[in-house]
Order: sequence, then C-alpha cells, then structure tokens
Amino acid sequence: MRVVGLTGGIASGKSTVSNFFKSEGIPVVDADIVARNVLRKGTGGWKKVVAAFGDCILLENGEVDRALLGQIVFADPEKRQLLNRLLAPYISSGILWEVVKLWFKGSQVIILDIPLLFEAKLDRFTKPIIVVWVDPDTQLQRLMTRDGIPEEQAKNRINAQMPLHLKRTKANVIINNSGSLDETRAQFEQVLKEVTGPLKWTEFIVSRNGVVSVIVSVVVGVLAVQKHFSRL
Repeated sequence: MRVVGLTGGIASGKSTVSNFFKSEGIPVVDADIVARNVLRKGTGGWKKVVAAFGDCILLENGEVDRALLGQIVFADPEKRQLLNRLLAPYISSGILWEVVKLWFKGSQVIILDIPLLFEAKLDRFTKPIIVVWVDPDTQLQRLMTRDGIPEEQAKNRINAQMPLHLKRTKANVIINNSGSLDETRAQFEQVLKEVTGPLKWTEFIVSRNGVVSVIVSVVVGVLAVQKHFSRL
C-alpha cells in the first residue's frame, strides 16, 4: 500500500487537490472529517473539550460551536495547543482506523489529507508527501474572501499554522496553487501519474495483496516440504 501525504496551509487549495484525487477514484482519508466526528456530542473528544473549555462553547443542541471554538483557539496559542493535545489521540486513532478499513478493501494507494501532517509527526508514515503551496499575498486574499473576515483575523489564522515556506522544504512534491484552477489541474495530472505508478516491493509487501501473496507462498512451501518428507 502506498500512503501519500497531502498537506498545505489554510486557504492554500489543499481541498481542491484532495477533490481532484477523489474524482479519479483514489480513496482519501480526510483528517478534517475525522476531527469533526471525534468532536460530536457524547464522544470522548467532546467530553474532553467541554471539560476544558466549558459549556459556553456548546450550541443549544449540545454540539460544539465550531466557529466559536475556532475563534477562541486562533486568538490564544496556549488554548490552541491544549485543544490539539486533547483531540490528537482521538484523531490519530480515527485516521488509523480509516486506513485499516481501506487496507482490508485492498486499496493500493490512499491519500492522507492532513492539514497538520508535519506538526502531528504523521509525515513519517507517508511517502511521497505533497504540499499544496500558494504565495502569501494570494493566501491572505483568498482566506479573507472565503471566510469574510478582516485582514488581521486572517493573518492570525495563517500565523497559527506552520509557515507554508517551511512545509515546502519538507515536501517530495509541490503543487503551486497560486495561479488558475486549470494550471493547478495540469500540475495534478503529472502528480497523479507518479502517485499511481507501480508499487515498490516495500509498498506491495504491506498491502493486502502482498500479505496474501506471502501467506500463499508460505503455505505452498509448507505443503511442498510435507509432501517431500511423506515420500521418504
């Protein structure tokens, strides 16, 4: 199995590239979806967060007001780190479970769409690592337009993450999303060829098909040995 890491920064266009992969039939494990699930009312993550931040972050139906929680943690680095510590174990377990399910389905290539890939140190489990990059001015303008927020608030959100220029240095593959959608799509097409190429033997051996092949080879070998000794 080839586990491809996909990351970027807020408003860099990572979700666009993620959707490109989905449109090509490549399974994507989306960490944002996992994070939403672990924060649903009554879950372990929900209980931890409510205990730490109080009932003031809850909506009338008992679900977490994600917009309000986002404002709180983006304005306070310590509270942001606290939230990450509380949810990290649940998110990691959720991602692992999604990967296991895809392994059982026999998926050869999967995409791990994780905004905090490097921060959570999950990059060591993925290769290649794709970083969706955008120039700072474009990132700022896109975020302000997308979320309808003032410049200062947008800068705070951008600065709350690892800088894109640093993520870029850790990438195996870079997709520059500063231009048009067509330009990004053209880059994606090249990346797709690389990602969906033949598996290396180290990738194949840990895939479901690889494990089955090993088991079959062992069984055949054992049967051959038994047959040989039965003739003696």
